[in-house]
Amino acid sequence: MAKESKDSIEVMGDNRKARHDYFIQETYEAGIVLRGTEIKSIRRGQVQLRGSYARVQNGEIWLYDAHIAPYAETGELFNHEPMRPRKLLLHRREILKLHQKLATKGLTLVPLRIYLRGRLAKIELGLAQGKKLYDKRDSIADRDAKRQIERAMKNRYE
Repeated sequence: MAKESKDSIEVMGDNRKARHDYFIQETYEAGIVLRGTEIKSIRRGQVQLRGSYARVQNGEIWLYDAHIAPYAETGELFNHEPMRPRKLLLHRREILKLHQKLATKGLTLVPLRIYLRGRLAKIELGLAQGKKLYDKRDSIADRDAKRQIERAMKNRYE
C-alpha cells in the first residue's frame, strides 16, 4: 500500500453555489473537530456544504448547517447527528483578524470545500461579500463568453 504524502489533497465536498452567490475576498484553511463516525462519512464524500456558514462565538469559530450523512454501517446508537454545529480550528490571531473583518457590514464566512490533507479533514473558508442579482448575471455572461471563445479557438485549430 502506497504511503500518502502529507501535502496530497483529496476534495470530498465542494460548495460551488458559494462562488456563484458571493465575491470571495480571502480564503483560510481550518481543521474540523469531528466525532465518531463523521470522518468515515467524509471519506466517502457524503458531505453537503450548500447553505452552511461559519460564525465567531466566544473566541472560537463554529460551522453551522453543514450536513455530514450518518455512517450506514454503524448502528443508530453510535452514529452522529448530521447537522450539529462543529468547531473549527484556527490560530488565535487568525480568529481575531476574522472577527474584526466580520464586524464590517456585508461580510460573512462561508465554507468553500472540505478535503483530506493526508489523514486530516480540513475545510477551506472564504471571507465573502454577497453578490447582487446583476453581479450574478454578469458572472454568467462572462462564463458563457469564455466558453464560446474556447470553442472558437478549438475549432480554429482543427
